Amino acid sequence: MAAGMAIESEGGDNNIYNGKITVFVILSCMMAGMGGVIFGYDIGISGGVTSMEPFLEKFFPEVHRKMKEDTKISNYCKFDSQLLTSFTSSLYVAGLVASFVASSVTRTFGRKPSVLMGGAAFLAGSALGGAAVNVYMLIFGRLLLGVGVGFANQSVPLYLSEMAPARYRGAINNGFQFSIGIGALAANFINYGTEQIQGGWGWRVSLALAAVPASILTLGALFLPETPNSLIQRKSDHQKAKLMLQRVRGTNDVQAEFDDLLKASSTAKTINHPFKKIIQRKYRPQLVMAIAIPFFQQVTGINVIAFYAPLLFRTIGLGVSASLLSSVFSGIVGAGSTLISMFIVDRLGRKKLFLIGGIQMFVSQVIIGGVLAVQLGDQGTVSKGYSILVLILICVYVAGFGWSWGPLGWLVPSEIFQLEIRSAGQSITVAVSFVFTFIVAQTFLAMLCHFKAGIFFFFGGWVVVMTAFMQLLLPETKNVPIEQMDRVWREHWFWKKYVGEVDEQGKMEEA
Repeated sequence: MAAGMAIESEGGDNNIYNGKITVFVILSCMMAGMGGVIFGYDIGISGGVTSMEPFLEKFFPEVHRKMKEDTKISNYCKFDSQLLTSFTSSLYVAGLVASFVASSVTRTFGRKPSVLMGGAAFLAGSALGGAAVNVYMLIFGRLLLGVGVGFANQSVPLYLSEMAPARYRGAINNGFQFSIGIGALAANFINYGTEQIQGGWGWRVSLALAAVPASILTLGALFLPETPNSLIQRKSDHQKAKLMLQRVRGTNDVQAEFDDLLKASSTAKTINHPFKKIIQRKYRPQLVMAIAIPFFQQVTGINVIAFYAPLLFRTIGLGVSASLLSSVFSGIVGAGSTLISMFIVDRLGRKKLFLIGGIQMFVSQVIIGGVLAVQLGDQGTVSKGYSILVLILICVYVAGFGWSWGPLGWLVPSEIFQLEIRSAGQSITVAVSFVFTFIVAQTFLAMLCHFKAGIFFFFGGWVVVMTAFMQLLLPETKNVPIEQMDRVWREHWFWKKYVGEVDEQGKMEEA
């Protein structure tokens, strides 16, 4: 069995980065990728258990009563409950706060401790969720899960981007979204199985089994190597960092890349307040992307599917088991499409995938909205044929997201920041993601009640805006070494007037 594939990555200053994808890197990234599994598992589980009648009856009896007894209520309003949405969205409030704490931990102590802390917090939250006896205990467990997700989402994408060779950084980093998809798919299968358990306690199994990926991440983090970038940034032992870089790249000839890491680190060490630094004019492109990309990712409408797919399928008239099984199908499509993106992202590039996925998501959302507007109504049901059509269209939409905004929403922000602002930039990305995930999760059921089928046209409109934005304002970043990423902004038709002017001013001052 070969140890890896030899590559040569060209840097922007005519440097050649030597190296190969080694077994060491693959195993390290697979273990770190468990941070994505815990996130995906939580997304899938929360949507599934909220469709289980024993769970609703115990913790949300008002929703259960409306669903069973109120025959006059609109199909779109049966699950409209702020307390129910708080169960889902409370995680993201905790994740928002945790992401800023994680930034300091990641910068000061390294990527590895953040991954470890994320796994431990998620493990504690899963235990509380599985043992919950009232809604307060349930939501407190969700808050601990949020802390775990906040730490993992802040540190894992950085870890993957820094460990990966430049030419394969897209594929390896997309493994984070693939891990999210695998976690969500596993959750969908588990929900389908536990819903069959007699006695009404299957939801406890679903919630408690989150401890499995959390345990793997926590124990595995103990053995994770630190990235060369982090070792150089935090310590003066450059020899240790060089040895790690040689081990990561599978070759002794790493001097060109090592020199770039030292240069980036020397700049980073002069920065005491990275959050103040990132608002400077020369970092304007990165700051805009750090805010825009996670915002757009949340208003694609994916949370309609991710959080509430079983409830949505029940809205169109499917039973509990059929709804959970339909979520399994969409989960398989999501994981499969993300796997495909891992093989094509470094060939086609980021912008082409954003365009293809955007068109695919827009068309499918418009057709879904049209079918539901015509066929469902407030008290009606959708025929079996149209239900299957809606399921197929949802799978088409999920596939579009799975090879575009799903993985690229994490990949692009993790690779565009210079080392001195990387931790702060990633924290802003994660925080914005959590803010708008919380808003969408907390308001979606109410929006569904008021917008009805129009909710799909609402999100479809946003897809048009974000697709145009990325085509016009995102430079292509494929195959660009992470420590030379600043050059793509200097060469971009729009951003060069911000970055270029600062560079010229700095040269004049030096002269």
